[in-house]
Amino acid sequence: MSGILVHEWLARTGGSENVFEALGAVFPDAERFALWNDSAGRFTGVRETWLARTPLRRSKALALPLMPFAWRRLPAAQADWILASSHLFAHHARFGGQAAGAPKLVYAHTPARYIWAPGLDGRGDSLPARAVSSALKPLDRRRAQEPVAIAANSAFVAQRIRTAWERDAEIIHPPVAVEQFAREPELSETERLVLDDLPDGFLFAVSRWVAYKRLDAAIAAGRASGRPVVLAGEGPDEARLRALAQSSGVHVRFVHHPSSSLLKALYRRAAALVFAPIEDFGIVPVESMASGTPVLANAVGGAAESVIDGVTGALVHEWDSPRELASAVDRALSTESAACVARAADFRTDVFQERIGAFVRSHV
Repeated sequence: MSGILVHEWLARTGGSENVFEALGAVFPDAERFALWNDSAGRFTGVRETWLARTPLRRSKALALPLMPFAWRRLPAAQADWILASSHLFAHHARFGGQAAGAPKLVYAHTPARYIWAPGLDGRGDSLPARAVSSALKPLDRRRAQEPVAIAANSAFVAQRIRTAWERDAEIIHPPVAVEQFAREPELSETERLVLDDLPDGFLFAVSRWVAYKRLDAAIAAGRASGRPVVLAGEGPDEARLRALAQSSGVHVRFVHHPSSSLLKALYRRAAALVFAPIEDFGIVPVESMASGTPVLANAVGGAAESVIDGVTGALVHEWDSPRELASAVDRALSTESAACVARAADFRTDVFQERIGAFVRSHV
């Protein structure tokens, strides 16, 4: 049976891009559509919408009000089913021709966070964003009634779908390339020197250095447990994090933009990963567990579904409590590396592919 895969927009890297790549492997003959394709050759043969021919492709914020209209003006196509990978408005997709009557399914990374959950996304806090969201909410909920079935990437997102779209969703966790973290990485001489210069028994956090990623929580955990901290990434919050580290008295090392090999080595060397943000799923904790390293994760959000308290790490409710942080570090360090690796295997790419294939077959 012929199908169509739909995605918001395509960049070179990203968790949703990894999902789209896995979908393409499951359905290699499906046509593929996106608002625009800026993947620098990672994805080929993807048809773009008319927005791709405008300067708006360079500004998602300015393009946002027009995206629902772009998704409703897709060309005629032949397909027996449509599967939309959606974190904004891709689930609005409507085709002409025979595909107009094809059943539509949705894999939802989240209902648009800065429309439905602005507290989790700073982009929704501005006055223009609030004005746009109030106008788009009724439309988005109405379009979400069109799919014959919806799959969510976590129970956390499924609950948001229930609240925002008034729909139930099956839970299919996204794919993580866990096998890449099971092997000792090959490092260059420079990378080996960076790794060897790090303190023993450090707590680790990796992300873009922005406030909502809560890297300050890793420093707080280091202070509560008396352990050094390593922060990997880069971003505009670096000056604040450095000042916080200095005032806290915690030994904090900053590793700028590590390569994939060095990142894998950092996971393996760390005593535990600290992951404090509220994320829809959270791939980083699974990568850490695949490396055999336990995780301190937020008890709210998708990471609470992958990290098992007392088995592969610890779930933290109060990040401002030094007592709870110290206890969480102790609990995480008491876990077994093998248990972490075994848990990460539940999120392998082939597991996702098998489940998403069954999801489409059961509804078409």
